[in-house]
Amino acid sequence: MPEYNDILFERLGHVARISHNRPRQRNAENTTLLSELDAALIECAADESIRVVILAATGDHFSAGHDLKEGQGRSQYSVEQRWEYEVKNYLGYCLNIWDFPKPTIAQVQGACIAGGFMVANMCDLMVAADDAYFQDPVVHSLSTAAVEVLIHPWVLGMRKAKEMLFTGERVTAAQGEQWGMVNRVVPRAELEAATLKLAERIAENAGTFSVMLTKRSLNRQMDMQGFRAMLSAHFDTHQLSHMSHQYLAIREKGLMGSIDKAKAAGKD
Repeated sequence: MPEYNDILFERLGHVARISHNRPRQRNAENTTLLSELDAALIECAADESIRVVILAATGDHFSAGHDLKEGQGRSQYSVEQRWEYEVKNYLGYCLNIWDFPKPTIAQVQGACIAGGFMVANMCDLMVAADDAYFQDPVVHSLSTAAVEVLIHPWVLGMRKAKEMLFTGERVTAAQGEQWGMVNRVVPRAELEAATLKLAERIAENAGTFSVMLTKRSLNRQMDMQGFRAMLSAHFDTHQLSHMSHQYLAIREKGLMGSIDKAKAAGKD
């Protein structure tokens, strides 16, 4: 494996754990982190000894979402420039997780917000700590049409997805389990061990051709229901929303100001 700066790669027998590794920034996802995560997945796909991949994070939080400090530098992008950047770094990389040929498990603690929500929910399974929460405040705080990958109704159901997006409020780990988004909720102190135990159980058989084919069949069922077409359609809608008067007014004031509004929504 190559050297990484913003992710941590660990090999645990037949399991690989790839962790967001910017704990001081609450694991906000910058360009380097996302490209390194994608590169690590490519390496894991080619390594026959790796049968299951865990996507995790160091520190207190899975991810605070997109790195808005870095994003300030792209705030003046043209429509074409923004589309080119986001179709690769957001939509493309997320679909690479979805299409990854081996089972993936999201290991989530603390905040799992916006871009982090997208990444975690592209995994096949999710284990969450009891302190985990999920939030996508951008409709409420940035006046943009949700994040780039509208996975929400597929993992939460339509009505709960609408509630989450319209209000910007948090979904707790317990709620996520109740609604079918989270497979298991465990005490924070047991998160790493519980996720690894599940991964190792899957890895007992995950080297077989049948597991890969089963995952393809299950994902294909969602594609037949319009999953991939819907994600692509929303991605373009998301781009359009950056041209609204409301978003442009917020951008002029500075994107970082949206964080306080998002935090306020999360407390409701």
